[in-house]
Amino acid sequence: MKDVAGKTAVITGGASGIGRATAERLASNGAKLVLADIEVPVLEATVAELRATGADVIGVATDVADLGSVEALRDAALDAFGEVHIVFNNAGVGGGPTITSTPAAWDWVLGVNVDGVVYGMSTFLPLLLAQDEGHIINTASLAGLGGVPGMGPYCASKFAVVGMTESLFYELAMIGSNVHCSVLCPGFTKTRIHESDRNMPAALAAQGRDPMAEQTASIAKQAVENGIEVEIVANAVGDAIIDERFWILTHERVALATTRQRLAWMEGGQPPRIDLDEAGKAS
Repeated sequence: MKDVAGKTAVITGGASGIGRATAERLASNGAKLVLADIEVPVLEATVAELRATGADVIGVATDVADLGSVEALRDAALDAFGEVHIVFNNAGVGGGPTITSTPAAWDWVLGVNVDGVVYGMSTFLPLLLAQDEGHIINTASLAGLGGVPGMGPYCASKFAVVGMTESLFYELAMIGSNVHCSVLCPGFTKTRIHESDRNMPAALAAQGRDPMAEQTASIAKQAVENGIEVEIVANAVGDAIIDERFWILTHERVALATTRQRLAWMEGGQPPRIDLDEAGKAS
């Protein structure tokens, strides 16, 4: 997609963080925007602020873990703009340790991070395939390229996103489609991912955190606050759409090192060294 001007982009998790920054980037290139988010007040404020800059944008309250809600998002996008060309499945939440996370915690993280991407693809792909034009971007993470201590459900969800997006890439190639896809694998970025508990179901929040989860959350908070700016990620996403590039690696050096170390481990070497400070440094 060499030019996004006049194209319609649907962005989940669009009210803040990477989603909002990407919306700003695409709007600056002339795209029309459909922002989806579960946090309605923040969504409404973001839509108002973008409109004040001249952006053609609507906001749709959406729970990506609910198929009906994602289908309503599609319908709202078509009602407003008639077509959809770019789908950024970006909404996501964090998670705690593999050892202590409850089944309910796993269900919540996988519901948002995996089902949210599945529903986004299954709902919007038929539109893109029918018009034989479009681009889907799915947000994974460096945590989708290698396991990280204290983040079991999150890593599992992001590995799944990488795998399903790779499968989509090959399937689109097999049928000769002009629809393209990308997987975004950023390291630590200055978002509110470490504050995911704010959107946690009440019953799950009432369970509280165990000491291991508290320690992990503290480390993650510091790493996120020391991460790269969201605009760096947004520009990488925008460039990948134009260049029709699959891998979006904002921390390329770390991503490649992680993959090489994992291969060496598979071949009988030592486990990779986990350095959370490095995961916050852009290439």
